[in-house]
Amino acid sequence: MKKNVIYAMLLLFTVVLSSCKKEDALSRIDPNSTDVQMTAAGDQPTAATPEQPTITTTPPPSNGKFPVMTLNKKEHSFGDIKEGEKPETTFTFTNTGEADLIISNASGSCGCTVPEYPKEPIKPGKTGKLKVSFDSTGKPGMQQKSVTITCNTQQGTDVLTIKANVIPKPVSTTENQ
Repeated sequence: MKKNVIYAMLLLFTVVLSSCKKEDALSRIDPNSTDVQMTAAGDQPTAATPEQPTITTTPPPSNGKFPVMTLNKKEHSFGDIKEGEKPETTFTFTNTGEADLIISNASGSCGCTVPEYPKEPIKPGKTGKLKVSFDSTGKPGMQQKSVTITCNTQQGTDVLTIKANVIPKPVSTTENQ
């Protein structure tokens, strides 16, 4: 039995070692990245300093035309809701630009805020919907959450906000008399 355990550990160790590959770290650096500056040939790249703000804009497409995401609203209030409710709202947007709009990601500021977004490109002049649900469980009081949309517009991101006043569940008190 002890021999089998030793053989199994040796096999695992061999697999782990053989799956590691050497890779030059410089080959993984994107020279177009805004947080790394490439210097003269052969020099090491230098990281951007905190004093140099990085601007996250999408590089212009070859034809110079960007999509534009025009939202019907950027904020939604659910008003008063009971703790444990999971209300949803839908943000509608239109691509008012001159290129296909591609949403690559939409993420909530916490796990209680879940966005659903279209995965296919939105053609110029067409409309799309982004559904956001909010789980109020364990979140009593005033709540404000955000959804960050990452897309191929000139700005690269857009932020939506949802708000709710979560009425806490009444605390049940049972006394044995």
